[in-house]
Amino acid sequence: METLIPTINRLQEVFLTVGAEVIQLPQIVVVGSQSSGKSSVLESLVGRDFLPRGSGIVTRRPLVLQLINVAPLQERLQTENGNRVKQNGQNSYPGVSAEEWGTFLHCKNQIFTDFMEIRREIEAETERSSGDNKGIGSEPIYLKIFSPNVLNLTLVDLPGITKVPVGDQPENIEEQVQEMISSFISNPNSLILAVSPANSDLATSDALKLAREVDPDGRRTLLVVSKLDLMDAGTDALEVLLGRVIPVRLGIVGVVNRSQHDINIQKSLEDSMKDEQTFLQRHYPSLASRAGSRYLAKTLSRLLMHHIRECLPELKTRVTVLSAQYQARLNSYGQPVEDYSATLLQIVTKFASDYCNTIEGTGRHIQTSELCGGARICYIFHETFGRTLQSIDPLGGLSDLDILTAIRNATGPRPALFVPEVSFELLVKRQIKRLEEPSLRCVELVHEELQRIIQHCSSFSTQELLRFPKLHDSIVEVVTGLLRKRLPITNEMVHNLVAIELAYINTKHPDFADAAQVSASVNSQLISCFQAEALDGGKRWKNEKVPEDKTSATSFGSPSKGQAINLLDTAVPPSRKLSTREQRDCEVIQRLIKCYFLIVRKSIQDSVPKTVMHFLVNNVKEHLQSELVGQLYKQQLLQGLLIESQDTAQQRTEVAQMLEALKKANNIISEIRETHLW
Repeated sequence: METLIPTINRLQEVFLTVGAEVIQLPQIVVVGSQSSGKSSVLESLVGRDFLPRGSGIVTRRPLVLQLINVAPLQERLQTENGNRVKQNGQNSYPGVSAEEWGTFLHCKNQIFTDFMEIRREIEAETERSSGDNKGIGSEPIYLKIFSPNVLNLTLVDLPGITKVPVGDQPENIEEQVQEMISSFISNPNSLILAVSPANSDLATSDALKLAREVDPDGRRTLLVVSKLDLMDAGTDALEVLLGRVIPVRLGIVGVVNRSQHDINIQKSLEDSMKDEQTFLQRHYPSLASRAGSRYLAKTLSRLLMHHIRECLPELKTRVTVLSAQYQARLNSYGQPVEDYSATLLQIVTKFASDYCNTIEGTGRHIQTSELCGGARICYIFHETFGRTLQSIDPLGGLSDLDILTAIRNATGPRPALFVPEVSFELLVKRQIKRLEEPSLRCVELVHEELQRIIQHCSSFSTQELLRFPKLHDSIVEVVTGLLRKRLPITNEMVHNLVAIELAYINTKHPDFADAAQVSASVNSQLISCFQAEALDGGKRWKNEKVPEDKTSATSFGSPSKGQAINLLDTAVPPSRKLSTREQRDCEVIQRLIKCYFLIVRKSIQDSVPKTVMHFLVNNVKEHLQSELVGQLYKQQLLQGLLIESQDTAQQRTEVAQMLEALKKANNIISEIRETHLW
């Protein structure tokens, strides 16, 4: 049991070397309002004056105080050959020729045997980071005190709770101090030593209020009632010390602090403790054996040891879990590069493999939030591109007047007996041309997805690329260049697919036979109708009389002098009712266009994805690795490409140090016998 507190002190030293607080170690946190007597309580535990004194806020930075019990000087001097011997889990420091001494973490290898120098060093270190005008700081000061007169303890002295800012303190000084205190006492592995003066109402104690916020059950709180000798005449703190006013789970201990007069006349702490016992025997005889500074020190040491015993199994598990996590992080950073050629080939090969696997859907890192890689390309082909083609109306943009105009233009000066094929070809080519734009857009979307796969592989699949930013940028540049080179070739091939359809309108296509038969049937019907109308019209013309109209004759005669007549000036009606034959002609052309357009659309919908896969996707997959090796595997580039980023090198060093600290911590915990844990 006695080795538990020194073990925690050693663990604290281990983690301080890496400057991290990944493990919340058991410790005692001293909390109290300003001038509540916290400093006097701590000095009584040490038995020496070493803390700064003065008016107002004196403790302005957290002070982590480790009290280490060592053998007396005479016993240490008797050690053979100056070798260190173990005393309660700590070294005896044979090189130190003082009974008591202290050391600071920020003053490496410097030993303070004069406790007044310790006080001055605390003041100087506080001013270095917090200024000399009552400002506070959150960075702790770490102090060890070695003495045969102390019990093994680890305490944290925090700034006193204040209400009104003074000096250069900010307006929210009260909030800052309370946040600092909460950050320490919220540690579930810490014990809270709440100090409250006896001459104030315990119900208004700021220390107890903060302790209750983080420890509502009071399982970690011990109350110290200070300044018992300063209570008003005729009153005492017996009810408070017995826990009848406010019960505290871990107990309530009363102490008598040194007065300012005692400090001024430099009354020793030993004499003060004697006077304290005399006061307790006179005023609180029933509680004298359970009060005072000596009893407080023993109680704190006992509580801390039992608390460490309870926390140690969980602490060991935490260290083991963190060791595994930091080992995995260290492995992810890799080792420093020794063989540049092999490393480059390994990274390039892995990137190319991950890139192709992402397209094929066999990659290790599969996203669940969105489609990526080959799945997204498939979606582009069959959903985006397919739906776009299906949404194109075969007769979109074609009016009946457009069709009639095309028919008339195709017949020239002669009236047509049949629907001319030239008009059909002219109109169907116009509609087929509309398939080119969505086809090229399909190529663009696939190209964009292939670009996105580069970032996907860089972020998830190939962690080593993050170590070498220049190599990462070069790989991205090479792959982007390869895609950029293949894009115009693919666009040209897709353009040719549409051009091929436009080059030859195959009216003998097997799927177009039915429409051709319909067209022939309609044409034969038109011939019969035309012949009947012509015969009937000739008879009617013979029987009709044409009235003579001089005005009309004059109008269509030779133009008068100085007057020109343009026969093309007659306005074309924007819309009119079509004749039966015109309706039939439009219907034939529309049915032919729709039938042939669907044939071509089906062909384009099938051939464009195949073209994109062959000329873009598969080509990039086949030539990616060779392109990367050819562009990057050059002797003069190797060393420059494989320069690690400063962040990666620094993180590897920090993780390695933390892993080493965790291994040391695991060894320290393993030294404790199992019997100490139960």
